[in-house]
Amino acid sequence: MTVKVLIRLEAEQDIADAAVWYEAQQHGLGHKFLDEIHAMLFKIAESPLIYPIVYKNTRRAFIRRFPFGVYYWVENLEIVVMAVMHGSRNPRNWKNRI
Repeated sequence: MTVKVLIRLEAEQDIADAAVWYEAQQHGLGHKFLDEIHAMLFKIAESPLIYPIVYKNTRRAFIRRFPFGVYYWVENLEIVVMAVMHGSRNPRNWKNRI
């Protein structure tokens, strides 16, 4: 069953910032990053409960090829993405968004 995925503004900004940074490193890399994000969001929508809970009700799914995690929770029949952050970032950065 596929559920609706809502991306909070902070998470949208996380994605945009990372894509711009990767694109500046190598032409086309930002687009590859966005492709991986979209693929992960599709996987989360298809099977939201397969990724582990890392804090309270927040789950994390790691992106393939890039050191980023998608932090989200499941509410009713919706997925709420609250952060997309680099793995080396301080966890307080995404925990403050809860």
